[in-house]
Amino acid sequence: HERLLLSSASFPPGVLGCSLVLMAQGFYSAADDVVELNPSNFNREVLQSDSLWLIEFYAPWCGHCQSLTADWKKTATALKGIVKVGAVDADQHKSLGGQYGVRGFPSIKIFGANKNKPDDYQGGRSSQAIVDGALNTLRTLVKDRMSGRSGGSDNNRQSGGGGGGGGSKKNVVELTDDNFDRLVLDSGEVWLVEFFAPWCGHCKSLEPEWAAAASAVKEQTKDKVHLGAVDATVHQGLASRYGIRGFPTIKIFKKGEEPEDYQGGRIRGDIIARALDLFSDNAAPPELLEILNADVLKKTCEDYQLCVIAVLPHILDTGAAGRNSYLEVMMKMAEKYKKKMWGWLWTEAGAQMELEASLGIGGFGYPAMTAINARKMKFALLKGSFSETGIHEFLRDLSVGRGSTATVGGGALPKINSVDAWDGKDGELPVVDDYDLSDVDLDDDIGKEEL
Repeated sequence: HERLLLSSASFPPGVLGCSLVLMAQGFYSAADDVVELNPSNFNREVLQSDSLWLIEFYAPWCGHCQSLTADWKKTATALKGIVKVGAVDADQHKSLGGQYGVRGFPSIKIFGANKNKPDDYQGGRSSQAIVDGALNTLRTLVKDRMSGRSGGSDNNRQSGGGGGGGGSKKNVVELTDDNFDRLVLDSGEVWLVEFFAPWCGHCKSLEPEWAAAASAVKEQTKDKVHLGAVDATVHQGLASRYGIRGFPTIKIFKKGEEPEDYQGGRIRGDIIARALDLFSDNAAPPELLEILNADVLKKTCEDYQLCVIAVLPHILDTGAAGRNSYLEVMMKMAEKYKKKMWGWLWTEAGAQMELEASLGIGGFGYPAMTAINARKMKFALLKGSFSETGIHEFLRDLSVGRGSTATVGGGALPKINSVDAWDGKDGELPVVDDYDLSDVDLDDDIGKEEL
């Protein structure tokens, strides 16, 4: 059964990717050599395995994913018995996609010796290219094992209940009657706190999932969201204060708000996904930076999946008030799209001519805006108005894979000039020296010739 479907933005979609496409119900079947993965079997099949895994994270509505399907099946058949090939419907199983930072479709990740930190596959999307990439990775893995630099799946397992991989208890903060207020309530940051009892079987099952989630959340939120644990049988004052009547109980603490009950799933993917949502909801809008040197552009565009760049008119054309009005529009859009965790930059027309040329802006039509995916070296240009409505439509289309794109000129970020930061003031015309023309001997006949 197929039906026409407009791609949804419910899960962070691939930038510059998919559009209005035919949705096929199910890409792979039991007859294929591709292993269908989900939260129920991922831990057992992948994380506890000694095998090298190639895993595609896809969305059924994604046209690029549909195009990859035949090659992915060929890859699985060619590598059968050598490398495991799997697929995750990340639109259905958002927790798995969120756990591994999947923000575009299709994303291919390589789960090698360290299953907790898979590598992104960056090669071509033909079956031959994927097979070659897998074999090269396998060759490296075997060499590392022979030299003793890497172990098998035991490195990725915790002793104790749950049998899960991927976490260290050190990233779960032990909370007590003495430190709770200082660490949680006074921190101004987001906390997910588990109240447990050592004798509780469900708590023992949750322990490895909580530890794995704590490690991932610490890394992905840059230590802005924390996971803690309270032994409620020891710290009964805390348990009483928050009305704990069953174990495990998880509560969410946010600055200035009453704690709320965590209602999500108890596997690491669900916990991570909720933590990332909390991080986005409570994060400050991204900083809007002026491109003053190459480092500003490089860091912003490489640290974020997408960097949005505005080229504003020269200060002499707008004055400070006009420029600030453009910057205000950008800051409102940065706030609106802060969950995307994109980078936001601006520069003055003419200050970075090589950048303008590489993006096809070309010295006219200011203000202009572009969005760059530095990993793919692709960009899209704002075609509508430089307004909240126009920019929102532009970024919304990018979010769901619509809109035309092009390759950055030269295939790399261009040379960037070092410039002084704008001082926030109106521009001043350059001072021109006055010339005394009294001593200039002008020919009275000049200009009197007949035409």
